Amino acid sequence: MKIVNIVPGFGGTFYCGNCLRDSVYTRSLRDSGHEAITLPIYLPLSVFESDKQIDSPVFYGAVNIYLKQNFKLFRHMPAWMERFFNSSGILKYAAKKAGSTRATGLEDMTISMLLGKDGQQKEELQQLIDFLKNHEQPDVVHLSNALLIGMAEEIREQVGVPVVCSLQDEDVWIDGMHENRRKELWDLMSEKAKDVDAFIAVSGYFADVMKAKMNIPDEKINVIHIGVDPSIYQVNIPAINPPVVGYLSRLNKENGFEIFVDAFIVLKKQKGFEHIKAKASGGKTGDDLRFIKKQMKKLEHMGFEKDFEIDDHFVQEELHEFFRSVSILSVPVPNGEAFGLYQLESMASGIPTVQPAIAAFPEIAKTSGGGVVYEPNNPLALAEKWKEVISDPELLNNLSKNGRAAVEKKFNHILLIEKVVQVYQTVVTNKVITMSDENQASSQIANL
Repeated sequence: MKIVNIVPGFGGTFYCGNCLRDSVYTRSLRDSGHEAITLPIYLPLSVFESDKQIDSPVFYGAVNIYLKQNFKLFRHMPAWMERFFNSSGILKYAAKKAGSTRATGLEDMTISMLLGKDGQQKEELQQLIDFLKNHEQPDVVHLSNALLIGMAEEIREQVGVPVVCSLQDEDVWIDGMHENRRKELWDLMSEKAKDVDAFIAVSGYFADVMKAKMNIPDEKINVIHIGVDPSIYQVNIPAINPPVVGYLSRLNKENGFEIFVDAFIVLKKQKGFEHIKAKASGGKTGDDLRFIKKQMKKLEHMGFEKDFEIDDHFVQEELHEFFRSVSILSVPVPNGEAFGLYQLESMASGIPTVQPAIAAFPEIAKTSGGGVVYEPNNPLALAEKWKEVISDPELLNNLSKNGRAAVEKKFNHILLIEKVVQVYQTVVTNKVITMSDENQASSQIANL
């Protein structure tokens, strides 16, 4: 089976769990014997190297579509100008700029993308369609998230193949937009959901969220957790001398970095925990610099800055060094997540997780046995849960072993990709049956 996985590029300048998950999808399909490619849109998947996951040009170049959406002057650019704005150097530069991943102010752009052939990006859509038809000729097209479903109608009609769409944290993007536009966006997404053959939610929690928000019927939605390749992770014994609390995600308020910093200050001030340290990795964008500086000021004020290490140059390939140096991992996202890939990367490395009891986090902790949850999601509660886990070597050891075992047996990428392929096979079969029925009906009409 040949699958094209269409994913939004993000430049690779920070830890993006959903983006990394998309890359794992393609590798896993190939490892399972299928022909699969990753087709990036907006931005490259990485600005640091010639990413081997990229098999095609970047479609819907971020600079081009931004200019066309906001300035009529650029809607009829000559071909040479489009090629310039879509060049690797320009896109890499755009990926590093502040605001390149910010939802605020992109309401009109998001709506236009959802409108598909009726939006401002109709030329880019047709370029993508032509590439799929003439170059790839896939059996299935898989959209990385529901914000891309404006493409589905034309893919199904012109390419003639079914479309599958993942559901993963779309609500975070929509809720980050102006409140007066959110209903309009959800209504449009609900309408466009009819053009998708099947949805795959990354957790049971998020399946329920999106069924309600997008009016997706039960028979159209499948719950398949995220998976990773356990063989690429080095198994560690959680560091306890001294204990080190770890954070792995983009260093911003939306991912709970402030809660993490404040919890560290709370615990370090307590008797018996003066020696505790912290390590944070995950990268940043220009938008995050002022926020990070503010957090460091807090640490400096308390005299704790030397015990709080921030890795300024996030590189995915060096994560084994990060996990080797920490005791537990916490990413206290204020509103939770649809899944959170960092949990699997941590457990695969033998490091337990301590997450807030919201969104999908309790589901993953219960299924894996490799983490614990706390509530409410504030610095005091997080510090108390850290204290509980760090003070119990037997608990820490059991969580470490359970987490690694769960990644091998329940969150193994090969096992989970088999479930994804079953969804593909079902929609392909249904497409063939539908086309056969339509051809039979047309033949009967012609014979009348």
